[in-house]
Parts: sequence; structure tokens; C-alpha cells
Amino acid sequence: MRSSSQVVVSASIAFDHVMTFNGSFKDHLLLDKQHVLSVSFLLDSLKQQRGGVGGNIAYSLALLNVPCSLVGSVGQDFGPYQRVLEDLGVDLSGIVHIDDDFTSNAYMNADLMDNQIAAFYPGAGGRSGEIDITPFASSTRYGLVGAAAPDAMVKHAEEIVAAGTGLVFDPAQQIVILDGTQLSRGIEIAEIVVGNDYEYGMIERKTGLTIDDIAAKVPLTVVTYGGEGSELRAGGDSIHIPIVEANPFVGPTGGGDAYRAGLLKGLLLGQDLPVVGRIAALTATFAVEHHGTQEHSFTSDQFLTRFGESFPEYAHALTHDDLQHTDVAAVTAE
Repeated sequence: MRSSSQVVVSASIAFDHVMTFNGSFKDHLLLDKQHVLSVSFLLDSLKQQRGGVGGNIAYSLALLNVPCSLVGSVGQDFGPYQRVLEDLGVDLSGIVHIDDDFTSNAYMNADLMDNQIAAFYPGAGGRSGEIDITPFASSTRYGLVGAAAPDAMVKHAEEIVAAGTGLVFDPAQQIVILDGTQLSRGIEIAEIVVGNDYEYGMIERKTGLTIDDIAAKVPLTVVTYGGEGSELRAGGDSIHIPIVEANPFVGPTGGGDAYRAGLLKGLLLGQDLPVVGRIAALTATFAVEHHGTQEHSFTSDQFLTRFGESFPEYAHALTHDDLQHTDVAAVTAE
């Protein structure tokens, strides 16, 4: 299956444990006793959901019928997650199972004031840097490196480029861990750099590179602005992409990962950038209309109909055939 993949994704694979406390954390904290902090919260709800940047992107790529390989290391508890991705057609031959550890786990406890206490256990995911991504990257058009174990991000970025594949560099949450040299190198060798405006600010602080500097170096620079839409910068041009209004809007979590899947779908179709960005925007909206990062779904007909309703001036640009299995030759963004 790996030879048919158009995209290989190297990024975190995790279970998200989302908890809700029916109150306010601050009501249970004694500020003059912080040196002996000991608190416990009775939870109102608990959900375990599939997550992680890599898993989320692979999930949405599968919904968009883009052949995809996911690379990473997982633990003894990965079985249910694996079955979902396999049923969707994601190539998991690049997944390494670590039998004496657990898959990465994120624990997020939020109160009614939207404050959050979070913890993350990297588990088996911390060993993803031991994987050679070359056999998968050598037969794909794009290799996306997202937030994961820092050594894996550095190694896989270099291996993807050495294999002659276009690197999509998306350091996101790991910008705080990677040093300026590592970030600058990822930008230097990338075909596409993706991030939100805050993340680009963090990159500038560590590397001295502004968004303008990055856009001058990289064929395609993508900046997302949440509810304000996104911007695609290529060849000296800047294209603003509007959002698709969510109905209902549940929360932003997972929207960015879905956006990246839609972006790659549009690029693989060889679409003009205004269409590429709108495919990405609509994919993101499907995600933010649900609790969890992999709870959304849509058929090709549903996607095509909503695309036409949301962007009538571009309705002719996307066809039913486009939303079927993506096996067309990719083009480089211009």
C-alpha cells in the first residue's frame, strides 16, 4: 500500500482524555499554600478520544480520499485507534508498536471558566525518532512533519527532503522545544511552512525570521488566523482565505489539523491557491463542528455541496471526481 500514498505524515499519535470540572479551579486553590499544593477535583465528565497531530491529519486526509501513510511509534493500547484508521484506508505499515509502553496520552481538565490543567505523557511516541521515514517518503509527493518528539522532527525532515519529497514543515507546539538553528533549518529545506500567527511570532523570536522573511525563502507559506481566516503567500503574492461559518461552532480544537489535510488535498489536485485555501477552510469547519478532533465525517457529495454553497464563485472549480481517490500527479505550488 505504501507505494500508492501521496502523503506521508510524521507527527504525534495520541489519546486525548478530555475532562470537565463543574466549578472553578481558583475556588479550590489557596494562594498562600502554593508551596504544599495538593488538590483534587471531582469530574463531571470524562471522554477518551483519538488525537495527536499525525492521527488527526491522517484521519481527515482519509475522509478526503487522499492515500496517506502515517509514521510513528505507539504502545500496547493502540488497537482500537488502529482499527479506525485501517478501516479508513490509512497505510499504517510505518507504525512501530512498543509493547512495554503506552501510546502518548494527553490529559486535559477544564473548568466552567475555560481554565485548563493539562498533562502529557509521551510514552511510546518518544521513540518515533528511531524510525527511518525514507521508504515511505521516497514514493510520496509530500511529507508533513508536525509536532512530535523533537529528534523525530529533525530526523524525518531531513530524510523527507533527501528522498526528493516536498517537505511540509509544521512545528506548532514544539516551537518552544526546538532551538533556533533547528527551526531555521526546517524552514530552509521546506517546500511549505504552516503555522498560526502566534506560532510565527514564536519562530521570529527564536530565529529572527519574520513572516516576510520566511515567505521570501519558501515556495508556499501558510498563516492561519482562527476565526479571521487564513493567508497563503507564494511568489510574492498574498491570498486571503475566508472561513466557512460553522453550524454549530463547538470549539477550535482539531480545526488546524483538518485545515492541513484540506490544504494538501487541494495541492495534490493542482488547484489554484484560492481554491486550495477554500478546500482547507471547509475541511477545518467540518472538524470544529464536533467535540473531539476525529469526530467529524462527510461524504464527497456533502463536501461538494457545501463547498458550492459557501463559495459560489468557485463552485465550478471542484468536481465530484476531484473528491474521489486522489491519484493524480501533484504539482508544486506557484
